[in-house]
Amino acid sequence: MTTMNQPEAFDLTVLNAGERARFWREPRHDALECLSATFRTHVYTPHTHETYVVGVIVAGCEGVNIAGYRGAARPGDVCFVNPGTLHDGCPVDGGYAYRTAYPETDFIAGIAEDLLGRRPRSLPHFRTPIIRDPALAATFAEAHRRLETGHGSLESDELFHRFFAMSLVRHADLEPAAHALDHHPGLARVRDYIDAHLGENIDLTTLAHIAGLSRHHLLRAFRKTYGLTPHAFLLDRRIHTARRLLLKGFAPSDVAAACGFCDQSHLNRVFKGRMGITPGVFAAAA
Repeated sequence: MTTMNQPEAFDLTVLNAGERARFWREPRHDALECLSATFRTHVYTPHTHETYVVGVIVAGCEGVNIAGYRGAARPGDVCFVNPGTLHDGCPVDGGYAYRTAYPETDFIAGIAEDLLGRRPRSLPHFRTPIIRDPALAATFAEAHRRLETGHGSLESDELFHRFFAMSLVRHADLEPAAHALDHHPGLARVRDYIDAHLGENIDLTTLAHIAGLSRHHLLRAFRKTYGLTPHAFLLDRRIHTARRLLLKGFAPSDVAAACGFCDQSHLNRVFKGRMGITPGVFAAAA
């Protein structure tokens, strides 16, 4: 496995002038995915993750829309995105540099178990997307920097654990109550159909028939419920599947075909729009 303790295996993605992104997986923390990047023009497409997303801005300003919350993140802020939450990001006033990590749900549940003394009954939920907490932000940035530079140690392990434990205590509901979605039952059937036919050429008429709605009503209701049009939702799900296939060692060209993309170039564009890096860089860090 590629780690930040092996500088010769680093993969550096150069984007536009003045932009860079470095992605790796940290075996000291259950293969935690980490990204250190500077973006001046790159704009993230609205997307979701199956993991949590936690990050801090170390310079500049990033404009964000997280589940309808529009704001700006600056140094001293900590950003939290819960699994499955629609979000995007864009540079403000010349861009930003940031550090972020993508903890798996089991990773966060494990921290919650340490705090509760038992396994949580439901996944912890961060209450607010952007928190002003300079001390907490500094703790994350320092632990993240140590991992990137190959200085992972017991001290950095303690910093990371302290950060996530303090984040859950201060800013999350450890066992949030489940909330039922209030939406047309046909929308769930459409969502499930898309998940089962990711590699196929799905058409709107078929989806409307499955939902029992007109095409116009389906488009409006689906976006209101899930925050994305059916096509954007399909692309988002395809990227989730592409990530899993890349981690299993499949070549990007084969992943593109399996996930229903026109070609590898199409996969590259959609993947980088949501991840900030190309599929090749993502796979090389495995």
